[in-house]
Amino acid sequence: MGILTSIHKYAVTACLALLLAAPVARAQAGQSPRAQELLRELADPASEDWQRIESDLQREWSRSGSAAMDLLLQRGRAALEDGDPLAALEHLTALTDHAPDFAEGWNLRATAFFVAGQFGPALEDIRRTLALNPQHYGALAGLGAILEQLEREEEAMAAYRAALAVNPHRPDLVEALTRLEQATGGTEL
Repeated sequence: MGILTSIHKYAVTACLALLLAAPVARAQAGQSPRAQELLRELADPASEDWQRIESDLQREWSRSGSAAMDLLLQRGRAALEDGDPLAALEHLTALTDHAPDFAEGWNLRATAFFVAGQFGPALEDIRRTLALNPQHYGALAGLGAILEQLEREEEAMAAYRAALAVNPHRPDLVEALTRLEQATGGTEL
């Protein structure tokens, strides 16, 4: 077994352990009162204002408490938007080095690794994100996407379901889950 396969197995196992050990009702430790309120609102499937709530939550999660760290996050995000994941990785690695307890830094760096095709490091950063913020539906969705790429459909479905439990409004996640359920023989009864 190659080292990359070993990294994938370790990271996937660690992410799934976090995912399965902590149900959606898990404590919102580390979440600001505003983020907790937004998460409750977002979890309501009847919410018609979910896009605003999601946007407000993303802004809340993007606040590190340090102007310098927020700038590194912004630069990493801008580099990704410009299609330069390697530049993004430079900014985001500096961010995670200096603010290791800032979940959004790990999440965005996971995205940069994913875009760069580096699934092992992306999975490790998702694990770090979920350890700091178990309700990060973006990290859960990213985990699902990587697991789907690795042809681990059952585990991908579990990740998508966990993301939808936090944010039931994402049509892309509903489509991904439906596609995988159809491909694997249907839905559970």
